[in-house]
Amino acid sequence: MIPLIQKDIVEKYHWLSMEQFTDIIAITEMTPGPIAVNSATFVGYKLAKFWGALVSTVGVVLPSFLVIWAIASVFLSFQNNPIVQAALRGLRPAVLGMIIVAALSISNIATTGFKSVIIVLGVILGVAVFKLHPIIVFILSGIIGILFFR
Repeated sequence: MIPLIQKDIVEKYHWLSMEQFTDIIAITEMTPGPIAVNSATFVGYKLAKFWGALVSTVGVVLPSFLVIWAIASVFLSFQNNPIVQAALRGLRPAVLGMIIVAALSISNIATTGFKSVIIVLGVILGVAVFKLHPIIVFILSGIIGILFFR
């Protein structure tokens, strides 16, 4: 979702700069809920306050809800179908590829120097090696950001 959201919000409509978009991604990753919903709510609020947030949130949630509802109503009947299983096996690496593309896209703005790279490496180390909870990682990154960039 991140590359799609970025393309519309930053490149197509120019509602936000890439720096603002990166900040929104950071904020929405720290809050509960899907990134698309959180981003839509934030951008909607920025553009038109309460009503913008409401309309943009409903606009993001309703289509997804309807699609998932339709799929869920028939998926149980077809979940063991070999064609469905093969399609799902093909989708898994595609999801990983999309996540990598999003990470690379954001990395151009998020890593603006040596200090940023230190934070990225610290986060990778903290999560992958020390199994730190993401909330702890975000809090520590914020504190380090204050120390590094103030």
